[in-house]
Amino acid sequence: MNINKKKYFFATLLFLFLSFPFLNGASFNSAFALSDKVNPVGTNLIVEIAKKQNPAVVFVTSKTKFQPTKGIPPQHRGPFGQFGPFGGPGPFPPSPAPGNGSGTGFLIDKEGYILTNNHVVENADVIKITLENDKEFEAKLIGSDSKTDIALLKIVKQPGDNTDFPHLTLGNSEKVEVGEWVVAIGNPFGLDHTVTAGVVSAKARNIGAGPYDEFIQTDASINPGNSGGPLLNMDGEVIGINTAIFSKTGGNVGIGFTIPINMASDILDELKNDGKVTRGWLGVMIQKITPGLVETFKLSDAHGALVNDVVPNGPAAKGGLKRGDVIVKFNGKKIVSLGSLPKQVAAVEPGKSVKVEIVRDGYKKLLDVTIDKMKEKKQA
Repeated sequence: MNINKKKYFFATLLFLFLSFPFLNGASFNSAFALSDKVNPVGTNLIVEIAKKQNPAVVFVTSKTKFQPTKGIPPQHRGPFGQFGPFGGPGPFPPSPAPGNGSGTGFLIDKEGYILTNNHVVENADVIKITLENDKEFEAKLIGSDSKTDIALLKIVKQPGDNTDFPHLTLGNSEKVEVGEWVVAIGNPFGLDHTVTAGVVSAKARNIGAGPYDEFIQTDASINPGNSGGPLLNMDGEVIGINTAIFSKTGGNVGIGFTIPINMASDILDELKNDGKVTRGWLGVMIQKITPGLVETFKLSDAHGALVNDVVPNGPAAKGGLKRGDVIVKFNGKKIVSLGSLPKQVAAVEPGKSVKVEIVRDGYKKLLDVTIDKMKEKKQA
């Protein structure tokens, strides 16, 4: 591939987080109850979805009083690494100046709980929410999880305020099909409640964000400021949280990535009750099984995860795992891909003993391993 082609294919994963003063959007007046099932009017289903679901989508603005670190300010960072606004390179100078940013979120119940991206509100001192009718509220951070880039907020009501907020229904991202139509609602470039439509382009995309990569890919137009907004199916249900785009220019080129809503649903109670997510930890470094390794390690197929290192005194080491072992089953479940093992380990309660089936020197072996608690920077 020549240099020009390499440049053509080079792209940047850009967080959809807006960091400059936002534009004042047009006022939207109507408010629809969202508890009813979406009933399309004629054949223009997208119009009906936009009318009914828009009131539950909110404009999230955050303010950080002090930024003590060098490089990209915290509200511009996320699991894809450091990038400047709209994909431009850093560094940002070290500065104690306040930082302002904005993104999108959506209400999930009448009490005022809101889901958004962690990178939209990370390290924020003040968080404000603006509804479709331009009414503003302060919000507090209830819980966040940097590994999945999910945060839970709650609107702060004044004493005597009995407002029931419009809210969206969380769908089932496991049922999403490639090719189905979807709708994105958000605040790109500060243009509040922008509605775009497209299709699901792919599922379970791994884009190098971390051990829990399984993004939904869509060509619905999403841009900086869409971070934390909902991706909706044709029933008006949330199937994902819009998070990132793949772009050479910083603008939309039809490749957007969305966190499957089931990932948020799985940790929602922990965020609400504990403010954080507790995950299991095995203590191994793993790599993918290639066709060449199948023969080398005398495996029946390419399923499994090759252990290329074991953390000293970690759960795996104490349970007898060694470098060169191939983990083929964990807690009774087959390891169908490299990414499935970290997810399965994370789901185990720390302190629980599980069965780990391995292949060593061509023979299967069953080990008992007691799972430990994952620290912030550990992965598997």
